[in-house]
Amino acid sequence: MAKRKSINYPGFRHENPIPNASRIGNLLMSSIISGRDPETHKAPDDLAGQVINVFKQIRLCVEAAGGTVDDIIKVNFWMKDPATGRAALNGEWAKMFPDPDSRPARHTLSLAPNAANHLTCDFIAVIDR
Repeated sequence: MAKRKSINYPGFRHENPIPNASRIGNLLMSSIISGRDPETHKAPDDLAGQVINVFKQIRLCVEAAGGTVDDIIKVNFWMKDPATGRAALNGEWAKMFPDPDSRPARHTLSLAPNAANHLTCDFIAVIDR
């Protein structure tokens, strides 16, 4: 049986004692990813900037586990205002996953209006390497 392995990448770490992601065998599940910039560790005030950072961190996380964004099968997003934020989210989504015939499943949920971030996400990937 495969053992669980904690996955971490430079530029992001949780305040609680949890990894950025966890992998068993070919299955990778991320912890919550925020809109903080992986280089400055600060979150921009605007939604568009946080969306860009979330997608940077998705890539960093899956690559730290030995995969690529092509291995991602599902992404869950939480946004303060999914209706008005969808355009910013969809733009970066189409950049990361340009082939409409090969995109991960996605679900967008509401984030509390008083949350510190405009959005957060987590994802699941299957890495066959």
